[in-house]
Amino acid sequence: MKRIIVAAAFLLGATLSIAAGDSKVTFVGHEQTAKGGSLATAPNLSITIAHRTEAGMVEVHDKETDTFYVLDGSGTIVTGGTMTGGSVTGPGQQRGTGIDGGQAQRLAKGDVMVIPAGVPHWFKEVPTSIDYYVVKVIAP
Repeated sequence: MKRIIVAAAFLLGATLSIAAGDSKVTFVGHEQTAKGGSLATAPNLSITIAHRTEAGMVEVHDKETDTFYVLDGSGTIVTGGTMTGGSVTGPGQQRGTGIDGGQAQRLAKGDVMVIPAGVPHWFKEVPTSIDYYVVKVIAP
């Protein structure tokens, strides 16, 4: 368990140091972290804590690489393949209703997944709930 926490802290620190375009330090206290939601944003990154209780929509981000670190719970995510039923929801953002092909992976507490920009991804099944950090590195 201790190794998982250290690995997550290292991953988060490495991601932030690589992505940070300025020298401003951001601190988020445990009270805010416990609430979840948006923790930090910058032009080239965002960090949130997400909570899901059900399946979501397929997402494709043209310029955002997502890194998930599962804090609690579990779910099945499908990555890759071809998005179906998709539409543009914003600049560089698409959402859809399914994926043809792709690979299903069960995620559980302690797991880390990195989803490169442009790869469809979808929480297809969430049996009860899943809580996870999301670190988005945003390309220019």
